[in-house]
Amino acid sequence: MAKYRRDRINEEIRKEMTSILRRVKDPRVSDAFISVTAADCTADLKYAKIYYSVLTGDAKETAKGLKAATGFIRRELARALNLRITPELTFLSDSSISYGAHISSILEGLEITPEEDEEAEAGEDA
Repeated sequence: MAKYRRDRINEEIRKEMTSILRRVKDPRVSDAFISVTAADCTADLKYAKIYYSVLTGDAKETAKGLKAATGFIRRELARALNLRITPELTFLSDSSISYGAHISSILEGLEITPEEDEEAEAGEDA
């Protein structure tokens, strides 16, 4: 299968997962603010890894809730996407959003004086 088709399917799965996760009634999932960062299907579309990050709530409890709701999520995904085979879902935690927020807070905390800024610009011009 062409890679561009698989990339389109991955993007559609990611979009649908965001809306499906809002409809999950498990309090471990519905109370946590979950962001789906990526989806990665195998070439034969039998398995899919769903990368998510939890912004609020307990990450371990959210993982348990997602594992418990996998059947519901897969059924809703099958209804939303018209694929011959609906992939089996594996949820993997992704900490890239929290890591980016941490780096951003570090950069905002830095104080650069005008003299240091001028020295950096002079070093770039040389």
